[in-house]
Amino acid sequence: MNTSSRFAYAVHILALLSLQQGEPLSSEIIAGSVNTNPALIRRLLSMLAQAGLTTSQLGAGGGALLARAPSAIKLVEVYRAVDEARLFGLHRDTPNPACLVGRHIQQVLVGIVDDAQLAMEASLGSRTLADVTAGVIAAESAANAGQAGR
Repeated sequence: MNTSSRFAYAVHILALLSLQQGEPLSSEIIAGSVNTNPALIRRLLSMLAQAGLTTSQLGAGGGALLARAPSAIKLVEVYRAVDEARLFGLHRDTPNPACLVGRHIQQVLVGIVDDAQLAMEASLGSRTLADVTAGVIAAESAANAGQAGR
């Protein structure tokens, strides 16, 4: 049982691009910020580009750019672009049908899991990349204010 980090990485990439004010970034520079390898960044950038969230500039000084304004990118779009997994999975193997719980647990859980998925997507749909970027800037301001008070 593992969870995917693709959504977190994708939001990181997009937040970094949003702070560049139209200056393209290479996958190597982005990978340095995310602390992962450039090949993974290129794969995620490809997924984000297919979803219309990023674009690329070719040639010397080229790299990735946001395709839209940060306020026009909903986090649910990012999630859907890079994460095909559901919030929660059901049993990998069919539970034991000879057991009362095993016979019925899947059908009971389906509704619960679907409700949780919808709630998570609604939450992400109400937030934008601009919200994330503002949070990053606010956190940096708070950190700097804390250091100035020392």
